[in-house]
Amino acid sequence: MKVIYPAIFHSEDGGFWVEFPDLPGCSTQGDTEAETYANAVEAMELFLQDDYTVDTLPKASAANKIKTDKKSFMSFVCGEFKVNEKAIKKTLTIPAWLNIQAEKAGVNFSKTLQDALCEKLNLVI
Repeated sequence: MKVIYPAIFHSEDGGFWVEFPDLPGCSTQGDTEAETYANAVEAMELFLQDDYTVDTLPKASAANKIKTDKKSFMSFVCGEFKVNEKAIKKTLTIPAWLNIQAEKAGVNFSKTLQDALCEKLNLVI
């Protein structure tokens, strides 16, 4: 699942460091803006994976609520939050004619059900 949080990038001593106002304790650094951004994605993903579930993810602050000084700037950081990926078995019933057509077409029933449930629940994975 995609997650996006604002981050404050600070320029200091020829390098950069970044902090996430909505994720206290989550920070990283780098020598260039690009390296720092890549490190920020990784730091955010690991931080969230260790401390949160889908139900407890902090709400991201709006951009206009983030204050920066002259040596810093705000950027949104986008990453992946890996939900519990353990597969479970579900038994379901479909009409025989639909089963025949789907098997002829080589439909992957598990993938189709996952896609349909994500669409129904407005989830992006």
